[in-house]
Amino acid sequence: MASIATQHAPNAPVDTALDRLVSATQSDMEQVNELILSRADSHVDMVPELARYLIDSGGKRLRPMLTLAAARLFSEAGGAEIKFAAAVEFMHNATLLHDDVVDESNMRRGKPAARMVWGNQASVLVGDFLLGQAFLMMVETGSLDALEVLSRAAAIIAEGEVFQLAKTGDVATTPDEYDQVIRAKTATLFAAATEVGAMAGGADDAARKAMQTYGLELGRAFQLVDDVLDYGGSSGVLGKNAGDDLREGKMTLPIILALGKATSVERELISSALGNADADAETFGKVLAILKKYDALDVTLKAATGYAETAQAALTGLPDTPMRTLLSDVARFCVERAY
Repeated sequence: MASIATQHAPNAPVDTALDRLVSATQSDMEQVNELILSRADSHVDMVPELARYLIDSGGKRLRPMLTLAAARLFSEAGGAEIKFAAAVEFMHNATLLHDDVVDESNMRRGKPAARMVWGNQASVLVGDFLLGQAFLMMVETGSLDALEVLSRAAAIIAEGEVFQLAKTGDVATTPDEYDQVIRAKTATLFAAATEVGAMAGGADDAARKAMQTYGLELGRAFQLVDDVLDYGGSSGVLGKNAGDDLREGKMTLPIILALGKATSVERELISSALGNADADAETFGKVLAILKKYDALDVTLKAATGYAETAQAALTGLPDTPMRTLLSDVARFCVERAY
């Protein structure tokens, strides 16, 4: 099993595993994108306007690409993977619309969140529309097993949202409780995406389970790396808007780990910043200093590395093809992007 690199080599090529995944799935993704746009259509003008605003806002579309890659890893991909991939992307975008309302987020992918343009009510309702279209596409494939996988995922994701809401600002949140949140909110959809892709490719039960494990562990690693990127990554180079999670009161693993070691004064500083939408750069800098003092970011990345390595290990025994190598490399890249 390839180990996870902890740092980019000097003068490393720009071409990443994600770039290669994009290239490998390009022709299938063109079909997926066409299907996404057609299924986002409606005679109610606000529905396609809002849906396409989010869909066209620059997301990586990693989950549907993983569905396609999982199908191509096996030999019997017959077309169902296109609808599965589109359904997975619709589910993901529906959760983003709902998340932004729950979290009262103002920005999404560098643009004003849809709720800031059309309002909370429209965001929730269009999210429901996308979920409906996702389930309709699943039904159209005629695969009851795949419908079960994605339907169960939708229920688990909703449970994770509620659990995270209950834990917002709760400084007593434990690492195990946080793992429950990310398994449900993030990793479950990754797992469903790769499992239904394997099903579309004709995988047997053992291979289907292996791909489900790959997706689950990749999703856990992906979320922990996002947690670190909220504080600038290991090198301090920002991967997204700095401090969003902190200002929204989200109990991410770096915060939980730091709170477990912090002094009473430091705990008070972190607690006062959590959920404070007006927390300024100075406050953020003080919280970041505490995280670094207790190695909370490095420990989080170490945990992410472990999950990514487990994802790689799950691929052992599957068809030894360039696609398997690429999926393994994607797991490695998931962690490398924080450096």
